[in-house]
Amino acid sequence: MNATLAGLLQALALVAALALSYRPLGDYMAHVLSTRKHWRAERGIYKLIGVDGDAEQTWPAYLRSVLAFSFISVLFLYAFQRLQEHLWLSLGFPAVTPATAWNTAASFVTNTNWQSYSGESTMGHLVQMAGLAVQNFLSAAVGIAVVTALIRGFIRHKSDTLGNFWVDLTRITLRVLLPISIVFAIVLVAGGVVENLHAAHVINTLSGAQQSIPGGPVASQEVIKELGTNGGGFYNANSAHPFENPNPFTNWLEIYLLLVISFALCRTFGTMVKSQKQGYAIVSVMGLYWAASAALITFFEHQHSGAAAKIAGAAMEGKEVRFGIPGSSLFAASTTLTSTGAVNSMHDSYTPLGGGVTILNMMFGEIAPGGTGSGLYGILVLAIVTVFVAGLMVGRTPEYLGKKLGAREMKFASLYILTTPAIVLCGTGLAMSLSAGHGGGMLNTGPHGFSEVLYAFTSAANNNGSAFGGITVTSNHWQEALGLAMLFGRFLPMVFVLALAGSLAKQQQTPESTGTLKTHSPLFVGMLSGVVLIVVGLTYFPALALGPLAEGLH
Repeated sequence: MNATLAGLLQALALVAALALSYRPLGDYMAHVLSTRKHWRAERGIYKLIGVDGDAEQTWPAYLRSVLAFSFISVLFLYAFQRLQEHLWLSLGFPAVTPATAWNTAASFVTNTNWQSYSGESTMGHLVQMAGLAVQNFLSAAVGIAVVTALIRGFIRHKSDTLGNFWVDLTRITLRVLLPISIVFAIVLVAGGVVENLHAAHVINTLSGAQQSIPGGPVASQEVIKELGTNGGGFYNANSAHPFENPNPFTNWLEIYLLLVISFALCRTFGTMVKSQKQGYAIVSVMGLYWAASAALITFFEHQHSGAAAKIAGAAMEGKEVRFGIPGSSLFAASTTLTSTGAVNSMHDSYTPLGGGVTILNMMFGEIAPGGTGSGLYGILVLAIVTVFVAGLMVGRTPEYLGKKLGAREMKFASLYILTTPAIVLCGTGLAMSLSAGHGGGMLNTGPHGFSEVLYAFTSAANNNGSAFGGITVTSNHWQEALGLAMLFGRFLPMVFVLALAGSLAKQQQTPESTGTLKTHSPLFVGMLSGVVLIVVGLTYFPALALGPLAEGLH
């Protein structure tokens, strides 16, 4: 009962903190993305890269900028890792292998942060700081920039432009992500998170053995890891490591950081479209799914299936005692409902149905609240589908925020929704059918082994980055396959989002009439919640039936 009460208090305190942050942070981001004034530092950056900060871009130009920037980032990060042994603060580590460097570059640039390596024994401090951590900022900013372009598609009329990607990227990084990260890095250091440039220290243990204790600039990377919904840990144990997440307070704070921007972006959306009711409708759906997920995982992890769980009073395998079931379940729900991928417990050790919920969270498209930017544009696409379905039911041309939704808009929305399931299901099917998948790195067979492979491709394609574990993904075929899933899962949806934004921006504003669907009403919230469950969730039901459901009902 005490554990249950503690978990409830944690959740309530988290909701209160997010509610207090919602308005000021959301309005501030709306101002950053709308103002015409440039900071002096920003003008210097524009001059350095040869960009006119006052110029606007069409959606194809905006998309080309996103893809070009990301392509260069992959090349830079790959080269940085391959040259590691010649760099300052390399700690004597050799160059990262080609397959691992490719996978890691694709992972961090796509905001996935899937890690097929142990950070403390593979990456030097400079690669961690100037390579991986920099991409934590930039990949998060890219996601917010893309959703900003989509919002501009709704608020502009007969326009060919959606803003300027380079301006959006620079402002989000300098004005939003960097200041918050500096403040909370100091808080994390005060909470006990490590921050230094030390190499590993060898100490003598009480038993007379020796142990290597690695240091590093952890707190400064931990904060953007969570704030930017990245998830890549400085240590192999990620947020279960006491140097990254030493106590219940830092655990709670890290959950807050990985949720705060994605939830506050709903306020940004409402401010920019000049209707806060629209933002409240979207955040209500997000909050509903987040609360349901956290409650379900907590419930399933408290079930006493098996002798060990009965003795412990809950399924404590793979969980840190200092966090317990409530802190672990709340973290698991939040990290899989966003594109964070950080973990403070081993999801592979969860009960079958508890682990199944974490997979389902990612299959929803991580929209509750989702990644920085990607969660909001994901749920807005689903809102468009909801309005279209409602329009068909009453025989009206569907409209959302004053824009008609015709065949062109629905094609883009449909392609967006179908892309990720196609990557996940095809990748999982190929991995299970080919010899490279079945037995190739798989430590388990049967439904649980299938769940591990399904989790891996779901995590990669949805740019989450967490792992069930239980499969060895260091072989070349896994590195390559998951790297491709990350790239396609990140950038193909962006193509359709920006094309949709461009199509909406060209339209004239349609006046609201008596027949216009109220997209801020409780009815719409219920309809959108249903569309998320039916259109997205049931797409994966056969795969879930073969994995976690089959195991849980066995």
